[in-house]
Amino acid sequence: MKATGFISLWTLVSLPCGQLANPAEHEDVVKHAIKLHRGKGAVVTQRKQWVLDSCRKLSGLLRQKNVVLNKLKNAIRAVEKDAGLSDEEKLFQVHTFEIFQKELNESENSVFQAIHGLQRALQGDYKDVVNMKESSRQRLEALREAAIKEEMEYVELLAAEKHQVEALKNMQHQNKSLSMLDEILEDVRKAADRLEEEIEEHAFDDNKSVRGVNFEAVLRVEEDEANSKRNASKREVEDDLGLSMLIDSQNNQYILTKPRDSTIPRADHHFIKDIVTIGMLSLPCGWLCTTIGLPTMFGYIICGVLLGPSGLNSIKSIVQVETLGEFGVFFTLFLVGLEFSPERLRKVWKISLQGPCYMTVLMIAFGLLWGHLLQIRPTQSVFISTCLSLSSTPLVSRFLAGSVRGDKEGDIDYSSVLLGMLHLKEMFCLFFSSSIFKEILRILILIGQILFSLAAVFLVCLVIKTYLIGPYYRKLHAESKGNKEILILGITAFIFLMLTITELLDVSMELGCFLAGALISSQGHMVTEEIMSCIEPIRDFLAIIFFASIGLHVFPTFVIYELTVLLFLTLSVVIMKFVLAVLVLSLILPKTSQYIKWIVSAGLAQVSEFSFVLGSRARRAGIISREVYLLILSVTTLSLLLAPALWRAAIMKCVPRPERRSST
Repeated sequence: MKATGFISLWTLVSLPCGQLANPAEHEDVVKHAIKLHRGKGAVVTQRKQWVLDSCRKLSGLLRQKNVVLNKLKNAIRAVEKDAGLSDEEKLFQVHTFEIFQKELNESENSVFQAIHGLQRALQGDYKDVVNMKESSRQRLEALREAAIKEEMEYVELLAAEKHQVEALKNMQHQNKSLSMLDEILEDVRKAADRLEEEIEEHAFDDNKSVRGVNFEAVLRVEEDEANSKRNASKREVEDDLGLSMLIDSQNNQYILTKPRDSTIPRADHHFIKDIVTIGMLSLPCGWLCTTIGLPTMFGYIICGVLLGPSGLNSIKSIVQVETLGEFGVFFTLFLVGLEFSPERLRKVWKISLQGPCYMTVLMIAFGLLWGHLLQIRPTQSVFISTCLSLSSTPLVSRFLAGSVRGDKEGDIDYSSVLLGMLHLKEMFCLFFSSSIFKEILRILILIGQILFSLAAVFLVCLVIKTYLIGPYYRKLHAESKGNKEILILGITAFIFLMLTITELLDVSMELGCFLAGALISSQGHMVTEEIMSCIEPIRDFLAIIFFASIGLHVFPTFVIYELTVLLFLTLSVVIMKFVLAVLVLSLILPKTSQYIKWIVSAGLAQVSEFSFVLGSRARRAGIISREVYLLILSVTTLSLLLAPALWRAAIMKCVPRPERRSST
C-alpha cells in the first residue's frame, strides 16, 4: 500500500503535463491521490489502471528527454567540427544548446523535488506545527535556489543573445568592406569589451557558495513609480543605472553600493534628496529654537523627528544619513581638542581616570540592586546600567563651544575634566558591556588589551608631537598661501590619520579626533585660530546632519502613551547620575577646584546617543526585549532634552565664583 501511495504521487505531478486543464480537476486529482495513499476511494482495478497510465506518461516524457539530450550532444560536436562557421557563430550555437540542456535537467529535478515534497507532506501530521514549519522552510529554500538558477539562466540567455549579435556583425563585416571610421569603432568596441571583462568582479558567483551566505527573496522598487509606464521602454537603461531599491522579507531596504559596470557614473538620488530635505527643514526648526531660547541642536533633532519614521517618513537612506552625521561628531571633537593643549590634559589625567571608574562601578551596583528588587536578570541589569551611565560627548562639546572658561593659575579647567571623563567613561562602559558576552577568564586578557591600547596611543601621540606635527603644519602653511584648500585638506587628512590609528589600536575613533585637535593646539594660539576658522563651517553643517539623525530614532507617540512612566524614569536617571558625579568629584577634586563639580556633574547627567547603538545590538543578541529597548531610547531622548536647562543652571551658579575670588 505504501508503494502504491508513492506511485500515486508520481501521477499527481505527471497528470498536469497533458491531462488536466483547470484548478477543479487539479483538486480532484489531489483528493484522489490522498485517498489512494490511505487505502480508500477507487476500486483496485480502477486504481491500478490510473496509476499505470500516469506512470506510463511520465516515463515517456523522461525517455523523450534523454533522446533530446543525446541529440543536443551530437549537435554540439557537429558545430564544433564545422569549419565553415566563425568563432562567434560557434560560440552562439553551442551556448544556446547548453542552455537548453540545462533547462531540461532542471525541469526533471523540479519534478522529483515536487514528488518528495508531496510525499513528506502526505506522511506528516497536519496538527504538527513544527513539522509543517520545517517543510515550509525547505520549500522556501528550494524556491530561492530555483529563483537564483532562473536568474542565472536569464543572464546566460542575454549573453547568448550578445553572442548572436556579434556573430551577425562578423558576417556583415565579412560581406562588405569597412570604412576607416567603422574599423576604428570596431577596435574601440573590442577594447571596451575587454575593459568590461577586466573590471567586472563576478561578485555573485564568487560569494554564492561562501559559508554564511543565504538566498533571500527581495522586491525591486523602481525609483520613479509615477512615471513607470511612461518610462517602460527605458527599463533596461534604468536597471543598468541602478536607480531602484530592494526590500527583503524582513522589510530591510537596500540600495546600490557598487554597480556591475563601473564605467558609468552614478548617484544615489535617495540620499541626495534626504540631505537636501534635512538642510531645508533644519533652518526653520533651528530658527524657532533660537527664538524661544533653546539650543539650535534641538531644532535639528525636531527636524529629524518630522522627517523620520514617526513623522512624514520621507527619509529613505537612514543608514547613509547617520553615517554622514558621524563625521559631524569627528569634526566637533577635533575642534574641542583644538581649544586646549596637552599641558592641560596632564593636569587632569588622574581625575579623568578615577572618576569614570568610580561612577561606572556605582551605576552598575545600583543597577544590580534595582534589578534584584524588580526581579530582572543580572545580565540585563548590568547592560541597562552600562548604557545609562554613558554621557553624550557631542552634546557636551556643543555646550563647551558656547561657554567662556577661565584659566586661572592653580585652577583646573572644567572642560578638560569633563571631556577626559567622557572619553574614559566610553572606554570603560564598552569594556563592561562587552564583558557580558565573554567568559570570566577572558576579562583579564581584555583589561590587558585596553591598557596596551592606551599606552600605544600615548606613545604615538608623543612621537607625533615631538617629531611630526611641527614640520607638517609648517609645510601646509607654506603651501596654502592664497589657497585654503590645501590647509583644509591637510588638516582633514591628519584627523582621519589619528582616527584610523586609534581604531586600529581598538580605541574609539572619536578619541582619535580629539587627540588630533589637542596635538595641533600645541603649535600655538595663532595656529589654532587659523585652523578653527577653516574647519568650523564644515563642522556646523555635519553637526546638523548628526543631530537630525538622532531625531530619526525619536518616537513621540510612544513617549506620549507612556509619558508618566518615562518622566519618572528619566528624572530618576538624571538625578542619580548627577548625585553620583557630585559625590565622586567631591572625593577626587582638589579643594581649590571643588566649585567645578557642579558643572562637570551637570554635563554628565544625561544619557549618550551611543545607547541607541548598544541597545540595538543587545536587542539583536536577545539580551533585552523590544520594550526595554524602546524605554532606553525614550529615556535617552528626554534626558538630552533636559540637559541644556541643567547645564545653564550649573553655569549660572558656578562661573561667577572664580571671578569673585580673583577680584578679591
